[in-house]
Amino acid sequence: MKLKELIKAEFDGFRKYEKIFFTLIIIIICIISLITKDNLISLVSALCGISYTILAGKGKISCYFIGIIGTLCYSYLAFKNGFYGNLVLYAFYYFPMEIIGIFAWKNHLKKDVREIKKTKLSSKELFIYFCSAFVLSCLLTYILNITGDKSPFCDSLTVVLSVIGLILTVKRCIEQWYIWFIVNLISLIMWFNAFLSGSNCLATVLMWFVYWILSIYFLYIWKKEVNNTF
Repeated sequence: MKLKELIKAEFDGFRKYEKIFFTLIIIIICIISLITKDNLISLVSALCGISYTILAGKGKISCYFIGIIGTLCYSYLAFKNGFYGNLVLYAFYYFPMEIIGIFAWKNHLKKDVREIKKTKLSSKELFIYFCSAFVLSCLLTYILNITGDKSPFCDSLTVVLSVIGLILTVKRCIEQWYIWFIVNLISLIMWFNAFLSGSNCLATVLMWFVYWILSIYFLYIWKKEVNNTF
């Protein structure tokens, strides 16, 4: 398949209002970032992150290629702002998992619209993931507190839930959107506090706000499809 045909196929399945809404989000973030003279890396991270979430929500495999760029940018921002849990998460977990995700999704694409087939967890799997999240969050909070992390509880919770969330993303499970809802809300609060403390990261704050809105939207979209399948 030629590059032009591949790009066109990746944008098949988008509703007209989705194209308009998603385009407006990106334009607004760019304008606000330029007006406030935001950090360029923060802007690139935000644009890549939002594009990744949109494409992942639509079940498009191209999300991982854009996600890799966004991951590298966000890792740098996390380091500069002292969010070491997020730094380790993005640099040493998200990066390799996004590469794995490319091959995992490649084997589960619908032939007509090149979107992934969506699924959900069993009750037993839900219990295992919940217990794991609780135990690991408590342990990581203790470790990050020792290292001098500026926000050990929020940082540890977002790290643990993000690890589980990305696993569920690769597994194509609808439950990922419940996790992203929580992660995005906590991260929004965490980065907003960093912004109020003087960090030049408004684009990152806006990015997490958009993530939070998108997690609600795609939960609704995936739920309709999964309910029709199972």
